[in-house]
Amino acid sequence: MNALAKLRKGIDTVLSYACAIVFALMVCVGTYQVVARYIFNNPSTVSEELLTYSFTWMALLASALVFGKRDHMRMGFVADKLQGKTKLVLEVIIELLVMLMVVGIMIFGGTSIVQLTMTQTTASLGIPMGIVYTIIPVSGVLIFVYGILNIIDLCRGTGHGQSDGKE
Repeated sequence: MNALAKLRKGIDTVLSYACAIVFALMVCVGTYQVVARYIFNNPSTVSEELLTYSFTWMALLASALVFGKRDHMRMGFVADKLQGKTKLVLEVIIELLVMLMVVGIMIFGGTSIVQLTMTQTTASLGIPMGIVYTIIPVSGVLIFVYGILNIIDLCRGTGHGQSDGKE
């Protein structure tokens, strides 16, 4: 296994565990919220806020993982009709466009919003909003790294870079 495959496998593993841990946390907090609200008639605003932010974190981490596996949804009515070098060029262009969007919106814009909101605190948890928003540039960097790995795999004709028709 080469270094790039090990890097992809490592990122995949970390993201998979992170998503599983955040999901388990959501189940526990959600259960607590239901019990507190309906059994003890004492709703918890902290649990609701924590669920909202953890759902956002899980969604962005999971989307990075899905981009890395190239299992994301797409409209393949044009790409599926192409073959050979033309299809390869289109798939590389798509990866480059995704990477461009990620750099501009998630990494640059996400970093800006993190910096702007470090002085604001969340209503119930009392933590800086910038901490909540850090997931945006983090997931952007992960998607960018996966984009590089996907382009390398596409050019090599190996691994995750190959579209297998289930997208």
